[in-house]
Amino acid sequence: MTFRLPEGMRTPTLVVDLDIVQRNVNQMTEMSRTRGIRLRPHAKTHKTLELAQLQLQGGACGLSVATIGEAEFFSQAGCTDIFIAYPLWANENAGERLRHLADNIKLSVGVDSLEGAQQLAKAMGSGIDSMGVLIEIDSGHHRTGVEPALAGVVAHAADAAGLAIRGVFTFPGHGYVVNARESAAQDEAQSLRVAVGALDEIGLCVEVISGGSTPTAAFTQRGMVNELRPGSYVFNDANQVSLGVCDLEDVALVAAATVVSAHESNRFVLNVGSKILGADCPPTVVGYGIIPEFPKATIISLSEHHAVVHVPRGESVPKLGSLVAVVPNHVCNSVNLADELLVVKEGSSVERWCVAARSVNSY
Repeated sequence: MTFRLPEGMRTPTLVVDLDIVQRNVNQMTEMSRTRGIRLRPHAKTHKTLELAQLQLQGGACGLSVATIGEAEFFSQAGCTDIFIAYPLWANENAGERLRHLADNIKLSVGVDSLEGAQQLAKAMGSGIDSMGVLIEIDSGHHRTGVEPALAGVVAHAADAAGLAIRGVFTFPGHGYVVNARESAAQDEAQSLRVAVGALDEIGLCVEVISGGSTPTAAFTQRGMVNELRPGSYVFNDANQVSLGVCDLEDVALVAAATVVSAHESNRFVLNVGSKILGADCPPTVVGYGIIPEFPKATIISLSEHHAVVHVPRGESVPKLGSLVAVVPNHVCNSVNLADELLVVKEGSSVERWCVAARSVNSY
């Protein structure tokens, strides 16, 4: 894979290949459609209006977001159906913001505890009926979410507090491990099945059964999950490549960097560091990103503005001043560090997309 970078561009810059983005969007949309599963992509990955519009026009039923701030941004930009996939702890300010959102769009939020449900009901006050709630289930990632068998307890408390229960959701994050994608999807399905049964037992109708991630999307069980929330698929990254989710040819975003130092025959330095790539180094990836043009090279360390790259002796290295494309390990972090994305088509820049929601990380 050789990512074609425009000549004469400034670096470091995040560069997006529009054709690959469109292909990735189409493939996920088609996979969801053929399985009869609604697609609600997670917009925290791209934080851009242009990509949200591309996903919605392609058939997504709405957007998933991580924060109230992201929900506010995308609702103001015209998205009318948003799920805040997070167990909110809502204070008075959050309640006011949520009421305003729910007055203008179809809004759902997550809860995963009795206390969280009661706090959310208190914060919503008179606007409690205008917003839907999904109970978050822990399907094996062990981050947030209630045990599946206890979903009915939380749902009963939320219902008693006056909240409108729309369903359940989970994040099979333990699928971000080599050879664990299929088993994580199986855990997801079983956990959601138990949770739905727990809500049925107390007479609560389950409209939404939401799950999925980019690594597990291909294994999501039809007939159990009826809503899918992948995010990274739109760009893909080094982590997705290493997990076997995609090939390098499916990566739509790279960081364009310049070789600024090369004092040894097997080492060079790029002008791209943690403030562009992010600092994630998951166990699935060797180093701090992939350099497709130099597949045997390893980014062995990052500073804020430096990437130190090691190349085995005897392998070619780029010349000083050369442009080099780097695939970030975790694309969501990289995008959140950028003000804009340079969009290219067939190696020529066509437009710039503002990462307009990068600063709206507040709850």
